[in-house]
Amino acid sequence: MTRQRTAALFLLALIFAPPLFSQDTPPRVTIKAVRLDSPITLDGILTEPVWHRSGYSDFKQKEPNQGEPATERTEVWVAYDEEAIYIAADLHETAPDSIMQVLGRRDAFITADWFVFWVDPYYDRRSGFYFGISAAGTLLDGVLYNDDSDDDSWDGVWEGKVYINGHGWTVEMRIPFSQLRFHQQKQYRWGVNFGRMIGRKNEESYVVYTPRGQSGFVSRFVDLVGMDNVVPPAQVEFLPYVNTRAEYTQAEAGNPFRDGSRYLPGLGGDLKVALGTNLTLDATINPDFGQVEVDPAVVNLSDVETYYPEKRPFFIEGANTFRFGRGGSSTNWSFNWSEPTIFYSRRIGRAPTGSLPGSDYADVPIGTTILSAAKVTGKVNSSVNVGTVHALTAREMADVSLNGSRSRAEVEPLTYYGVARVQQEFNKGHQGLGVMSTYASRFFKDERLRSEMNNNSLFAGLDGWVSLDTNRTWVLTGWGGFSQVWGSKERMVGVQQNSQHYFQRPDAGHVQIDSAATSLGGYAGRLFLVKQKGAVMANAAFGVVSPGFDVNDLGFSWRTDVVNMHVAGGYRWTEPGKLFRRASLTAAFFQNFDFGGNVNWRGVWQSGNLEFHNFWSMFWNYAYNPQTVNNRRTRGGPLMLALPGRQFGLGFSTDSRKQWVFSADAMLYHRTNEPEIMAEVGVEWKPAPSLNVSFSPSFYRDRTRAMWVTAVDDPLATQTYGRRYIFAVLNQTNLAASIRVNWTFTPQLSLQLFLQPLLAAGDYHDFKELRQPKTYNFLEYGKDGSTLTEVRNGEGNVESYDVDPDGAGPAPKFNISNPDFRFSSLRGNAVLRWEYHPGSVLYLVWTQSRSDYENLGEFAFGRSVSRLVNSKADNIFMLKMTYWFSL
Repeated sequence: MTRQRTAALFLLALIFAPPLFSQDTPPRVTIKAVRLDSPITLDGILTEPVWHRSGYSDFKQKEPNQGEPATERTEVWVAYDEEAIYIAADLHETAPDSIMQVLGRRDAFITADWFVFWVDPYYDRRSGFYFGISAAGTLLDGVLYNDDSDDDSWDGVWEGKVYINGHGWTVEMRIPFSQLRFHQQKQYRWGVNFGRMIGRKNEESYVVYTPRGQSGFVSRFVDLVGMDNVVPPAQVEFLPYVNTRAEYTQAEAGNPFRDGSRYLPGLGGDLKVALGTNLTLDATINPDFGQVEVDPAVVNLSDVETYYPEKRPFFIEGANTFRFGRGGSSTNWSFNWSEPTIFYSRRIGRAPTGSLPGSDYADVPIGTTILSAAKVTGKVNSSVNVGTVHALTAREMADVSLNGSRSRAEVEPLTYYGVARVQQEFNKGHQGLGVMSTYASRFFKDERLRSEMNNNSLFAGLDGWVSLDTNRTWVLTGWGGFSQVWGSKERMVGVQQNSQHYFQRPDAGHVQIDSAATSLGGYAGRLFLVKQKGAVMANAAFGVVSPGFDVNDLGFSWRTDVVNMHVAGGYRWTEPGKLFRRASLTAAFFQNFDFGGNVNWRGVWQSGNLEFHNFWSMFWNYAYNPQTVNNRRTRGGPLMLALPGRQFGLGFSTDSRKQWVFSADAMLYHRTNEPEIMAEVGVEWKPAPSLNVSFSPSFYRDRTRAMWVTAVDDPLATQTYGRRYIFAVLNQTNLAASIRVNWTFTPQLSLQLFLQPLLAAGDYHDFKELRQPKTYNFLEYGKDGSTLTEVRNGEGNVESYDVDPDGAGPAPKFNISNPDFRFSSLRGNAVLRWEYHPGSVLYLVWTQSRSDYENLGEFAFGRSVSRLVNSKADNIFMLKMTYWFSL
């Protein structure tokens, strides 16, 4: 019996093994809220009479000793008036001088002492909000969804104060009802939970918690009663901003658009309006990236677009509403599966992608102006979630100069984007069904762009889940949908040939170019079977992305023509033992093939995690991939053999409570004479409670025996369908680092510094062409009758290569450019953030970037650093001020 078959049978047995135990939801505790008869002075000092009654104090540990009483006493109270809910907590401490008062930026959940309040005001036992405060006064908040998940992108406008006293510390919170969403009732019953984290002990205690090896968090909340006759307030919030942007960039001789400086004023704003008690309207005009760090530099030699996360507040707030395909389950594993992102909001306001007419110089906008955008999110009732986004981006024009004559050219048409999402939960969340649709439509003036962009695009899909038992131990979850794009004949040929689709593959009988098509359609989906509770873990999945699937107008898809499957299982030890606090082992078998039946990836995987009693942790992984074929390496050409390979990974991290925290991980992937090495080290230093410094250098080294270079048409290349597919040996070296300094002066005032240096080099040599499809055999140029001649420039460097594949034979000569590169980059920014009034923020931002490029392949640390330091920098300074109005 083969090794893969044995592993598959073992993992299947794990999946279909009966649960070792079931965990019923514990009885629900009731906590009573009291209406205030006198105002609260929010200072963290519990002097008000309402806090002098008996509170709730039965907290249990989740960590480190699950189920045992908390080692320190915590007592909480809840009160309310017509406008807000108030939370108070008395956190006793036997060693008051050991309270970890560590300052951080808002939403920075660092190792410290914390108090957190969770609330489910819809009482749907699946969603809600959380509000936390540290012993130093740092605030954090966010939203809860899918029972187990949270998202800290939401920033509510609320207040919290702490006070350190002789026996511990105390907390007062005031959370306006305008920041919560709930149905109007005469008497309310909400789900709530309270938690305390003691940093020096790594202790977490809760009123109710999710046991190790289980799932479900919101569904376990206790009941809050006693709130009567509260009317949800009309919510209208307006957050206008003004900014000034000064750009100092490198001047370019003769370029009329780059004289070295530019000044850009900005004006915009966000509006939030409650639509009844269930829905919220958010609208924005001209959102910007001013307060966030720059995107990191990357060296991307693949045929896949680089994915960057969203950073604009309008789009990240409430983004969980538009998550698609993974509801109902707390664990969703993937092995060599690139999940399509149906709504990728960075498409809205992206950099213009249209080509330019002939010109000497051009000034192209760095982003597309969002004329307006709006979204509506919320619940129709306690079990139906809805969301919709609509945005209109401007027609963007580039200024071009040709022979001294200036004109304007359209580089991005006026475009509409729309997203709609509805999700219905049944039987208290045991089942769910949702729909989602996206649509994009462009309005061209310049017919030149019709061959470069789609006219319209559409996606529509269903997702849902079914719990297979009353305790939600086994869950079946999944999604499916179809896409359609429309455009000119020229555009559709381009879409079929791009790196997502590669319909031009000459030996792929299941796809072919349709030159008369004005549209392209496809489908995709994935089905998961998950065991999410108990010591035995199990996960199986089957997914497809058809060749014609395309959502990249408003989504993000890495590749198509994929059928993926895996079966995985494992075991977790959740109770402390003699050697470790907890541990887990996982194993999997996975396979990919295309719609033509070609197996293009297959493997087995094993991984493990350990946490020791001193709170150090380590992980490892191993994978083996047997020989298969690759349908993308020739980038639209025939199949190519993929050699077998092995992966080894290892890493560790130290106790996060300490002043110095270290981590390291390394990965080796090895094919025959093709080692790929990655290593990263992390160092975090906390010299003061308000200062955090981290330094994470990384190293990457790869030797690829067959790296794609180019393809050349030649009808005499009959073995490879009339084209020569050219590769080379590539030795690539990357050295990079991420450097961060977070200095928090007060909970409202902070300075964040970010710096990312990158040095990269790629040396291409031993150029060759693929001899036959489905092989790893090559004709190396300069051998077997072929010739390779270097063409050097005036400085003596190789500029290109003249190639004759058969010497004196009939095949024509051709020239290929030297692809060697030596690239260095330094990007960074400094952001001073001051929340001078609740919800109102002042930002001062400085961003600097510099880079250098040489057409040389040898990695030279000293030379690259010297050239980078001496290169001219682009500097951008910005002042931005927002003011929060609540009407």
